[in-house]
Amino acid sequence: MEATTTLDGIEVFTGGEGDDAIVMIHGWPDTHRLWDGTVAALQDRFRCVRFTLPGFDIDRPSRPTSVAAMVELIRKIVEEGGGGRPVTLLLHDWGCVFGYQFAMSHPALVSRLIGIDVGDAGSREFKRGLTAKAKAMIAGYQLWLALAWRLGGTLGDRMTRAMARWLRCPADPAHVGAQMNYPYAMQWLGTAGGMRGLAPLEPRCPMLFFYGTRKPFLFHTSAWALVLAARPGCRVQPMRTGHWVMLDDPEGFNRALRDWLLPGTR
Repeated sequence: MEATTTLDGIEVFTGGEGDDAIVMIHGWPDTHRLWDGTVAALQDRFRCVRFTLPGFDIDRPSRPTSVAAMVELIRKIVEEGGGGRPVTLLLHDWGCVFGYQFAMSHPALVSRLIGIDVGDAGSREFKRGLTAKAKAMIAGYQLWLALAWRLGGTLGDRMTRAMARWLRCPADPAHVGAQMNYPYAMQWLGTAGGMRGLAPLEPRCPMLFFYGTRKPFLFHTSAWALVLAARPGCRVQPMRTGHWVMLDDPEGFNRALRDWLLPGTR
């Protein structure tokens, strides 16, 4: 059973056994439900804490949230969910963007960092290394979603669900809507303060990085992954999956996750 609390209008779900907490943050176009299988795989050894990002629950009002406000919300959830101890962050997609900013701002609150499919995507090296085709693909889907957010309403929802289908997103279309596109509006239109001035990803704790290899382009540079893999306590784990690693290969993902979190327990 999961206990439910509310912080700043956000429902926080906590379940599982153990003193160590893992705070899970999803991306687009998902909700806290993304982590159902991960919670089932970890709850025997960890306290699992998850929530739906502000504005991503389409049954609630739209809630564009700045990076600073998101970092502050994560801080409150981490401090309550961790019970006064540093936590492990488990992040995917936009959850990586916001979670990395939190980890860089509050390193004392993060004991371990797990990123899924988004690494140093905000770096100049990443942007310089993209092919023209990759740049066009990224701009195409992200600007479409930013426009859908701006339009809103039935049209915006239809545009968003159409793009989710095109990208083969596994999320239930009933839980997908234009209001969850605001991170793309932040990126391209400067909504809610935009995405300028983000701190570079320089983890100060052990980090595990998963990425899917079956995609037209990656959201990290090979140089960054090589440097990370060489650091003591860190690991880079390629998976023969798409973007949603934890859903495309749940058995392999959960096994690698437990092996890193609980070395020597198999």
